[in-house]
Amino acid sequence: MLHSASSRLPLPRLPPRRLRLAPAFSMASSLAILRPSAPAPLAGRARATAPAAARVRSRFSSARVSLSSEVAAGADALFADYKPTTAFLFPGQGAQTVGMGAEAQSVPAAAKLFNQANDILGYDLLDLCTNGPKENLDSTVISQPAIYVTSLAAVEVLRARDGGQDVINSVDVTCGLSLGEYTALAFAGAFSFEDGLKLVKLRGEAMQDASDAANSAMVSVIGLDSEKVQQLCDAANEEVDENERVQIANFLCPGNYAVSGGVKGIEAVEAKAKSFKARMTVRLAVAGAFHTSFMQPAVSRLESALAATEIRTPRIPVISNVDAQPHSDPDTIKQILAQQVTSPVQWETTVKTLMGKGLEKSYELGPGKVIAGILKRINKGATIENISA
Repeated sequence: MLHSASSRLPLPRLPPRRLRLAPAFSMASSLAILRPSAPAPLAGRARATAPAAARVRSRFSSARVSLSSEVAAGADALFADYKPTTAFLFPGQGAQTVGMGAEAQSVPAAAKLFNQANDILGYDLLDLCTNGPKENLDSTVISQPAIYVTSLAAVEVLRARDGGQDVINSVDVTCGLSLGEYTALAFAGAFSFEDGLKLVKLRGEAMQDASDAANSAMVSVIGLDSEKVQQLCDAANEEVDENERVQIANFLCPGNYAVSGGVKGIEAVEAKAKSFKARMTVRLAVAGAFHTSFMQPAVSRLESALAATEIRTPRIPVISNVDAQPHSDPDTIKQILAQQVTSPVQWETTVKTLMGKGLEKSYELGPGKVIAGILKRINKGATIENISA
């Protein structure tokens, strides 16, 4: 059910300066370019090669965080020997599209999530999801809550189908791309839907404010391996000031790595990409240099919010974007989530690890088919089904 115009709640402040970034180029669109053809209750890195890592000379090198020693320590070791068979995978920012959420309205439990979200967010999320405008939906402060809610609504859409509850019961590992890690944690019962949405709302606002404080951007580099992209970043960094330098921010899949940094550094990457034999570069429709130290101003706000949030041990492993490992200790999870906004996303390593451990079937829950595209790039034989809402 769509809300009438008269019932719409006021929208949050949207910074017009950041909407100038070409909204047509999202993470989803860059994957489409790369890939010619695509085939429980809510309660209930690829890392750079050693030589490439050694060459990182930018101020961003400190953002590479390793928590592997904590995995084997005490309460955080619960999932150390997990054996995945069926995974729920949740998308991140860039997967949003006008019209999402409409299907969920035919499932009462899914529709209820949007109603709950309105009370927490203070605006009509469903109206924005289904009607746009796209410029508003693409903004960081709206797209993050929108994807979180729509993805969890997709769980309820699946539950309402014949055999859907059996699928949900079979899931023994979950993870999400950047923002999607919060969705995965909510699905795994680490925190409530409401608490997760409050965290995501604050995360989007904090990341937008951090972006507004610096002239930064992101670009996807298409057609190179991670070592070549690192070399490209090194070459670009030689030509710009330290505060404009770039780094790999998203290790997505072979041939698609996202680079973040100052605008001049990003422009240098774009100018040099062809000489490094990149197929193309695609500037991303995000507010700024996510997953780098440009996001440092957001960390303290996230830490405060996380400290005030009840986080429980997840009922199934949730794989972290920071180190591609599952964590069971609530305090460690809080630490991970605070570090996540300044740390490169280790998605390629996550997927390869899951498949290497025997993962048989995956479901992508939420808008778009970005994650399906990534999985097929990593392993053409991967079995994945999209559940939209």
